[in-house]
Amino acid sequence: MSKIDLNDMNSMYFDVLKEIGNIGAGNATTALAQMLDTKVDMKVPKVELLEFSEVGEAMGGEEQIMAGIYLVVDGDIHGSIMFLLEEKSTKTLISMLMGTPEHDSDTFSDMEISALKEIGNIITGSYLSSLSTLTGLTIVPSIPDISIDMCGAILSVPAIEFGELGDKILLIETAFSDDIKLNGYFILVPDLESYDKILTSLGM
Repeated sequence: MSKIDLNDMNSMYFDVLKEIGNIGAGNATTALAQMLDTKVDMKVPKVELLEFSEVGEAMGGEEQIMAGIYLVVDGDIHGSIMFLLEEKSTKTLISMLMGTPEHDSDTFSDMEISALKEIGNIITGSYLSSLSTLTGLTIVPSIPDISIDMCGAILSVPAIEFGELGDKILLIETAFSDDIKLNGYFILVPDLESYDKILTSLGM
C-alpha cells in the first residue's frame, strides 16, 4: 500500500513536489529556447495540489480552447504527463517555430499539428528528463497524443487516472516569455506507488 495520500499530504512532501516542478519547468524553458533559437524566460511556476473539479477553473475556465499534449509514462514509474497551452499561446508558438504569420483561424493544418506535437514532445521530454536525473529513476515517455478542444474535454482524457489517485492532482502553471508571453500548464499524474518511488529516491 502506498505511503502517500494526496488528500492528506504534509508540507514537506508538497515542498519537494514543488521543487520538482520548478526544476522540470526550468529544463522545459531551456529546451524551448533552443528550439526557437531565442532567449526565453520563465516566470517562477505556481504549483498547486487541487481538487480535480478545480483544475479547469484554475486554467481559466473549462470552456477555454486549449491545446493538450498527452504522454503515457512507463519505466520505473507509471502514469502520465500532460502539457496544456492556451489557444493564443499555441498560435504564437507555432508562428514562432514555423516562421509564419500568426493566423486567426480556429483550425490548424496537419503541418502545424505535427509541429505542435514536436513542441510538446520536447517540452515534456525535457521535464521528464530532469525528473529522471534528479531521482535516478528510468522514465520512458510514449509517443505524444494531441487534442485541441475545450479545456474540460481535454481534461476528461486522463480523468479516470485522476480518480484512482484520490481527489487531488498536481498542477504546475508556468509562463514562458521573450517578447511574447506564453501560458502553459503541466499536469503530472504518477500512480501512488510512483509517488512513493520519487520521494524515496530523494531520501524521504
